[in-house]
Amino acid sequence: MSRLGIIGGSGLAKLENLKITKREMVQTPFGEPSGPLVTGMLGGHQVTFLSRHGYGHTIPPHKINYRANIWAFKELEISNIVAAAAVGGIRQDMAPGKLSVPDQIIDYTYRREGSYFDGGDSGVEHIDFTYPYSNRLRQLLISAAANADIDIADTGVYGVTEGPRLETAAEINKFERDGCTMVGMTAMPEAALARELAIDYVTCAFVVNWAAGRSETIIDMKEIEKYIQIGTKQLRELLIATLPLL
Repeated sequence: MSRLGIIGGSGLAKLENLKITKREMVQTPFGEPSGPLVTGMLGGHQVTFLSRHGYGHTIPPHKINYRANIWAFKELEISNIVAAAAVGGIRQDMAPGKLSVPDQIIDYTYRREGSYFDGGDSGVEHIDFTYPYSNRLRQLLISAAANADIDIADTGVYGVTEGPRLETAAEINKFERDGCTMVGMTAMPEAALARELAIDYVTCAFVVNWAAGRSETIIDMKEIEKYIQIGTKQLRELLIATLPLL
């Protein structure tokens, strides 16, 4: 099996303890990815890492070149991707500090290049997206969390918004009625593009704040930063526990 690809989100612009062996900017038919793909050793296993928002967090979620990012992993023959995501908790069991591997997505984005199949030379194909995440990878993460004694939610519905603004309280109420348990800005079209290229893909989401209207206080960026630090530490531990299972 090929090495694991890791996409870092907010708070995971670099992967600590990664012993870097190579950096490469992969050219794609869709332009440049968010930055160079960094290959190295993590916990004795080879992985390749990409910072979704660019190094220094300079690319907002609605302007990420998702097609180039996923294509770059394919060019490097990587067939498994774990994508980190900082999210807001909607349901009561998705409190700040909670780690989750969602199993479903509801897509509310509206201006992103979301497919490799745009007609013309690329043709038209309709992928099966009934279950948007790789169940095999999800189960590996869940097993690794149990082995490492990491508390994790093994299901969840990720509502994906356009951003970069956060949501209104009324929007969050709607998302909850729709079935969302968490809200973020980056799972789509990332997951669909991975499916189009036959890459096993999973999101590992860490809750960094209550979604709008779910707390008596307004969303505090300093409080978010605190939970980002907690979440990224847990995520690194989870990745190291998952690698031997691959």
